[in-house]
Amino acid sequence: MKQQLETIRASALEALSQVASAEELEALRVRVLGKKGELTAVLKMMGGLSAEERPVMGQLANSVRAEIEQHLESRKAELKARMLEAKLKAEALDVTVPGTKPKQGHRHPMNIALDEVKDVFVGMGFDIVDGPEVELSDYNFTKLNTPEGHPARDHSDTFYLTEDDSVLLRTQTSPMQIRVMETRKPPIRIFAPGRVYRKDEVDATHSPMFHQMEGLVVDKGITMTDLKGCLEQMVKALYGADAVVRFRPHHFPFTEPSCEVDVQCFECHGAGCRTCKGEGWIELLGAGMVHPKVLAGCGIDPDEYSGFAFGVGLERMAMRRFAISDMRLIFENDVRFLEQF
Repeated sequence: MKQQLETIRASALEALSQVASAEELEALRVRVLGKKGELTAVLKMMGGLSAEERPVMGQLANSVRAEIEQHLESRKAELKARMLEAKLKAEALDVTVPGTKPKQGHRHPMNIALDEVKDVFVGMGFDIVDGPEVELSDYNFTKLNTPEGHPARDHSDTFYLTEDDSVLLRTQTSPMQIRVMETRKPPIRIFAPGRVYRKDEVDATHSPMFHQMEGLVVDKGITMTDLKGCLEQMVKALYGADAVVRFRPHHFPFTEPSCEVDVQCFECHGAGCRTCKGEGWIELLGAGMVHPKVLAGCGIDPDEYSGFAFGVGLERMAMRRFAISDMRLIFENDVRFLEQF
């Protein structure tokens, strides 16, 4: 038995010196010291020894086990240190290698156009305001002199959110006129950009979600001449002094008189093409003098004050600004398109 224990000791120590991984080390431990290992098998034979031999062999067996376990732990620490060194070497970062320069983004063409328009109106003394996209029908229609039954309130044009049609996705930024006039006293001069929603079919110049910019001026002595001068200054500031603008009579429930403002098509220069649907002009905005009923409904005396309002389609302004012939390009986020700006 003594010879067997010495053989196990020598064999285990020799094997330990050859172990190259944690898996091999664990397999060796199980083979030598496990429940069915070599050392355990020898210890089971101690029952056949005499009373004098048993403590001597027990002490020797414990000594062999302790020595093997000590070398196992030592070898385990060596393997762990070696593995850590190899891992650190593999993950080493060469800080002298030139980095990859990040690709710098830029503003979307529509935001460029919006910022330019903001600059124009801030320069004229307008305040920038914001309002909710989920709006009440009272503000979107009723207080803008658009009563129940008016075609503009039809379900085919409007995204209603409640069964009683009292809440909707705003169809225009005009509700900001009411919200400002209810909370401010004249003189008022505000500019309100934002998203609006209508049930339009998608084509080169229409989208169910688009952006408008609402302008409102209320003060004593405001006339249609002030409106025309303001809008002409905006168009020429954005598109150049040679930009061609026309004003057409129109009707809006919340303005009287009303007009629509067109800019000459940048694709065909008035000859007619797909972009302008053969008309030679692109509708840019609607405008007019604030209806006296709208002023009175907001607590402003229409006999003392007058005002004008306008709503600008931002996508169409961006199309005119950058000669974009199809509105869908603005929303598709095609990098090949956006990289041009």
